[in-house]
Amino acid sequence: MKKITLITLALAISFCFGFAFKSITVSNPNNAKVKRVTGIGGIFFKCKDPKKIREWYQLHLGLNTNQYGAVFEWYQGADSAKKGFSQWSPFKETTKYFEPSTKEFMINYRVENLEALVDELKKEGVTVTDTLQTVDYGKFVHIMDIEGNKIELWQPNDIEYEKLGIQLGLKTTK
Repeated sequence: MKKITLITLALAISFCFGFAFKSITVSNPNNAKVKRVTGIGGIFFKCKDPKKIREWYQLHLGLNTNQYGAVFEWYQGADSAKKGFSQWSPFKETTKYFEPSTKEFMINYRVENLEALVDELKKEGVTVTDTLQTVDYGKFVHIMDIEGNKIELWQPNDIEYEKLGIQLGLKTTK
């Protein structure tokens, strides 16, 4: 009987030590690998006449355009009841918004946790061109890739983004 008690006690102690060791050695969930890009948030490009470009795309390709461009509405794969949005925007060719890039386009990528991602990117030596901006429909920051392309990162709040579109009377392209 003593032998069974000792074996049980030894197993219990081993289990406790194993659990304690695992708790110490397993990385903190806050240090877990940060999820990067989750999708395209928008495509922005320079053109001579944004109004004419918007009209052309509306007439010939059926985009529901507005003064900002067009918004594509879609449903997210992980939750097919949850809407997502991507922005398409022509900018005047003289815009300063793409600076310091000299390129004619900028891509907006959707991300999940912008603050954590920016921290990781800074550690990796990525150039962050501005400070994080927060608006009702999400958080934004800009970075540069190795060829001088400015990239916009967006942590969207799709519910507020949709509300803003409804408030402004804008239609989405579905």
